[in-house]
Parts: sequence; C-alpha cells; structure tokens
Amino acid sequence: MHKTTDTTAQSPPRLNHNQALGAYGERLAARFLTRQGMVLLDHNWRCPQGEIDLVLRERRTLVICEVKTRTSHDFGTPHEAIDRRKVERLCRLAACWLRVHAARPDDIRLDLVAVLRTRSGEPQIEHVRGLT
Repeated sequence: MHKTTDTTAQSPPRLNHNQALGAYGERLAARFLTRQGMVLLDHNWRCPQGEIDLVLRERRTLVICEVKTRTSHDFGTPHEAIDRRKVERLCRLAACWLRVHAARPDDIRLDLVAVLRTRSGEPQIEHVRGLT
C-alpha cells in the first residue's frame, strides 16, 4: 500500500520573485535602521486596512516605514511608488497601529527606505525621513 503525505502544512509557503525581493529589502532596511539607533517594534504588521512594512521608534518618535525594493529603475524609482494616496493610506494604518497598541508617542513620522539591489551585489539603501 502506498501512502502519500501532505507536506504543505509543514513547509513554509514559497514566495514569488517580487515577494522574495520585498522580504529581502525589508530585512536590509530593518538592519540599516536599527544600526542607526532606531528600535524595531513591528514588521509586516497587518490589519483589515492593509500592512505596514516596519514600525520603529526613534527616541520618542514613532516611525512608520514603507520599504520599496527594486532591481533597476526601468519601471520607476522607489520614490515614484509613493504617491498621495499611499501616504494617506500609511496615515490610516499608523492610526490603526496606535489604537491597537494603545501607544501615545510624542510624534509620528512616515519614512521611506528605498533599496536598489544591484547586479554587483552591493545594495544601495536610501532613507528618506518624513514623507508628508
């Protein structure tokens, strides 16, 4: 008798190329920001309204960080992916995170970390403070 085993519950889901690239960029961004003295509070935090890539604290400021990772600028820069609607959505998500965590920081800031994964292997990382 031949027995088959369903291993899908045991193995992690496979990420497609874009998901893997995004996860890579988020890991680099988190490492980069914590080395700058920020404290990582949350990553890939989800609620019904969407997801926040990174939530950090810099002194008494809560930092909501969007991470955009690219392998080239063929389809635009990471900065171009952040439009007014995206900023408004991040503001709503920040408010939701604050409610859920009953946090009351002195200030809140929206940041962008742009990661360019170059063919040479050395990623380029740019931190843009204050999207609003």
